[in-house]
Amino acid sequence: MKFVISSSLLSHRLQTLGRVIASKNSMPILDNFLFDVADNHLTITASDGEITLRTTLELVESDSNLKFTINARTIQDAIKVIADQPIEFTIDTANYEMTIHYQNGHYSLVAQGADEYPFVKDLEGDISTLTLDAERIFSSINRAVFAAADDPLRPVMNGVFFDYRSDGLAVVASDGRKLACTRLLNVTTEAPTSFILHKKPATLIKGILQKEVGDVVVKFTKRNATIESENYHLSCRLIEGSFPNYNSVIPQNNPNLVTVNRAAIIDTLSRVAVSANASSPLVKLHIEPGRLVLSTRDSDYSRSGEETLLCDYQGNPMNIGFKCNLLQELLNNLEGEEVVIQLADPSRAGIIVPAQQQEDEHVLMLLMPMMLNE
Repeated sequence: MKFVISSSLLSHRLQTLGRVIASKNSMPILDNFLFDVADNHLTITASDGEITLRTTLELVESDSNLKFTINARTIQDAIKVIADQPIEFTIDTANYEMTIHYQNGHYSLVAQGADEYPFVKDLEGDISTLTLDAERIFSSINRAVFAAADDPLRPVMNGVFFDYRSDGLAVVASDGRKLACTRLLNVTTEAPTSFILHKKPATLIKGILQKEVGDVVVKFTKRNATIESENYHLSCRLIEGSFPNYNSVIPQNNPNLVTVNRAAIIDTLSRVAVSANASSPLVKLHIEPGRLVLSTRDSDYSRSGEETLLCDYQGNPMNIGFKCNLLQELLNNLEGEEVVIQLADPSRAGIIVPAQQQEDEHVLMLLMPMMLNE
């Protein structure tokens, strides 16, 4: 049999699907992509046993239907170096010898049958459905996934929590030191439900949705979920268990408000971080009306750094310490020209929010302070 497809389109989809495949698989067949040619369309599937991602492409032409598998690394490397052009696959259905013809050349490869490739079951039991615009779910996951933990003792913290309620959809992640929460205020349900998406599929979805348009349909049960966009369909297992009550750790009264240019404080942090202690990169914030002073010190090497920023401050003068790299992470995952840092006292968590929130959206970052030796 043979089929013809665009090389650039195929390469782009293969690179995306290749991120699913693990470096070490329990089943050798999972080192392969599953190719399913049917009705002038090619559906490609990649899986690591718990996450399955597939995409469907329209073929230029095909003469029959066939399922086969091919080593993922081999086909990715072969296709990505071919300039944009139609390429022709010919497969001997008796022994799966495959030739890829392109302008001025060809590859000869050996595929495998598809009988051993695992079949993904449809969702079973009570299924909840959530429909969101691709850009909104991308930005929500993008803000959250960096804050997810990597803790084998607390697996529920190793993902992004979707809390779907009558007052909106909250997309939350936390590792105990930092927390990121986006509330989509106009995405509501009268039947409260929730799920925890592990950070690997969350990261995959983030990469996919960056270039997708239209609606994304999320269907989930207690154990599994499917996420479907215009060009991709992802199936995965969910993290089972109860996510901690994130609302209880968010301070409700932080009266000291610092409004500062986001780009300016990010640049300042990158400079003063050079003088921070490598094992405990503490940055001290001294705040007073009109002035924010950021300073670091490394006593081991007798070095220090200090820089002053203009700010708008409502509150009493105070000093507070944060881990420098974590503060940078939080600020880099916010949008907007200015941010507001909401503080109570040096021992309580600081809240960072955009000075201007998007319509029907509330974004919040939380960071626990470090003790200052003063």
